Amino acid sequence: MALPGLKAPRCLGPNVYAEAPDGGWGWVVAGSFFLVEVFTYGTIKSFGIFFKDLMEEFGESNSRVSWIVSICVFVMTFNGPLSSVMTNRLGFQIVVMLGGLLISLGTIATSFTTSVNQMYITYGLVAGLGYCLTFLPTVTILSHYFKQRRSLVTAVASTGESLSMFALAPAFSALKLQLGWRHTLAVVGALQSTIIICGALLRPIVIQPKVNSRKCSKELETLSSPNNEEKMDSSAVDCSEKTGEYETVNGSAIRSETPTLRETADGTTEENGLLEKAALMTNEKHAVTEAVEIESLHDAEKQVKEKKNFKLLDFSILRETSFILYSLFGLFATLGFFAPQLYIIELSVSRGVERDRATYMLSIMAVAEILGRFSIGWILNRRQLQTRKLLVLLACVLVMMVDLVGFTLVTEFYGLAVCCGVYGFFMGTLACTHIPLLAEDDVVGIERMSSAAGVYVFIHSFAGLAGPPLGGVLVDVTHNYGSAFYSCAAGMAVSALFLGLVKPAKKGFLCKKKAGNTHDVQAADIETPSENFPDSAEKHVKPEVNTEQLETTEKETAVC
Repeated sequence: MALPGLKAPRCLGPNVYAEAPDGGWGWVVAGSFFLVEVFTYGTIKSFGIFFKDLMEEFGESNSRVSWIVSICVFVMTFNGPLSSVMTNRLGFQIVVMLGGLLISLGTIATSFTTSVNQMYITYGLVAGLGYCLTFLPTVTILSHYFKQRRSLVTAVASTGESLSMFALAPAFSALKLQLGWRHTLAVVGALQSTIIICGALLRPIVIQPKVNSRKCSKELETLSSPNNEEKMDSSAVDCSEKTGEYETVNGSAIRSETPTLRETADGTTEENGLLEKAALMTNEKHAVTEAVEIESLHDAEKQVKEKKNFKLLDFSILRETSFILYSLFGLFATLGFFAPQLYIIELSVSRGVERDRATYMLSIMAVAEILGRFSIGWILNRRQLQTRKLLVLLACVLVMMVDLVGFTLVTEFYGLAVCCGVYGFFMGTLACTHIPLLAEDDVVGIERMSSAAGVYVFIHSFAGLAGPPLGGVLVDVTHNYGSAFYSCAAGMAVSALFLGLVKPAKKGFLCKKKAGNTHDVQAADIETPSENFPDSAEKHVKPEVNTEQLETTEKETAVC
């Protein structure tokens, strides 16, 4: 917060645009989001390299150690509304910088713990809360900077997660062999402090109305119109009369002794008059331009104040059927995200694949996921698909559902490798699009994305917490790792059903109109009978129509 009388540095201040720039400082924000992905989701997914060391160090079981990541992910997603509230109150920069500090401190503190229970607090709670405060605000402000290229830029920037798994995980494993797991975790925590710098680069964006520029052009056109020139001519005549060129005495015109413009220079009076007119027009144009600039500045300040007074968390989105259906899609789809990474190696071993070769399955998933993120970004950026993004996402969910069933049918290495490649590809398409698509008008829109993202992540956090234990229970009961993949396929099928209903719900096809005759009633009120105003001029006066009230009533008719 700046001290009174001091201005905040321009590099940290807001960016003012007439519309979403689709570039500019947005590229810096995209780079920041890339690094945030590397040191949040990428680090969480790479935490498994420490599992064996932790089990040997503390003598704990695999399930007990795996709860460290489960608690971390649950805290990260469960506190989504808290992240939205803090972002609306404090701004993107402060929240992300605070989150980066918590992540770094939590990870470094984990390297000094002496039990798994302590890790539940340091990494599960502290670092998990930091992950929550960094990811959601960053992806939200990135959506504000881009509109036409939003899908492509978000997809490319989100590859940081996959590149972290592909490159940093082996690097940390090699470092662990040299320094030990404690010092390696301390190095990871120090690297995660770069998120603080990324948070400082998230300059807020202010969109100014386009009306001001139109108003300015209209004012300038008015100044240069012939009518305005006639007014200036008359003002020039008034000025010449005031100079006292002639004085009237006893009804006759007598030459005035006061020197006039016509007497000053040899025939240059007309040129001087033209120069005076040009100076007057220039001064008035500058005055109008300055007034419009001041007005636009006031509009920007007013917009910033409105954002400060904005609701900390807009729970009214829970009244929209489209958002509820989309949240249920995220809830059940999350059930299909966990099984392949957790159980693919054991499934491959149970199908006769050597354990050394089974580890390649994760690498295949990581490379395919990167390709999927690039591909979906390019596909959704096509002009023909701008209004069909939900249908593209639905197709990806259906293919992923079929692929999860395929895991349970194949019995050899190459079949499993193909399934891992397909899963990784479509996992990448879903992972980088399901949150940014909240900004589309078919779901909630860019204006309400900040609050919607927090509530959305909060809803599907329960699936992230319950998914791994559910898969473990099924495996223990059936003694078959394929049963976990069946549960994921079932979750994907249900999520596809809810996703297919989002757009029809947004258009009102699934809703009953409460006030079907509202427009008729208001039309009757607006069309006042002429007999109420006999022989009076009032019968020609129509009452003003409150268009905002009509739009609000129209929206209310589409609420279920």
